[in-house]
Amino acid sequence: MAKSQVTYNKIEKEKKRLKKREEKQKKKEARKTEAKENPKGIQFAYVDHNGNLTDTPPDPQLKEQIDLESIEVGIPKKEEREEEEPAAKEGKVSFFDTSKGFGFILDSINQEKYFVHVSGLLEPISENDKVTYELERGPKGMNAVRVKKI
Repeated sequence: MAKSQVTYNKIEKEKKRLKKREEKQKKKEARKTEAKENPKGIQFAYVDHNGNLTDTPPDPQLKEQIDLESIEVGIPKKEEREEEEPAAKEGKVSFFDTSKGFGFILDSINQEKYFVHVSGLLEPISENDKVTYELERGPKGMNAVRVKKI
């Protein structure tokens, strides 16, 4: 005689599944009876002209018309923006390695150090030279460019 394939664990899982189904059906029926007793339906929330939530609809006379053409979507084109004229700054070369082609300039006003590369030089410089330069954003911060001696 063969042994039954139904185990205790399978029977328990089936009981739980049936119990969940019955509970779901009871909740559904409870919602239906509640809807019959309270026929108000869904409550609405309105937004007034100030952006606050209210239970009354907003006054149509306070509605403001906005010209759709005045709404600017996106970033303005580069030619429309005002170009900032880079101001020449003064500083002193604190370190410069001619063999490697880079160094640092110490700003005379705020004592900040800026990286300078040989490609940003207008004429050769060496340590302790007083220079004028302009700043440009580089991959790791601000870089001194268009550097020349005073």
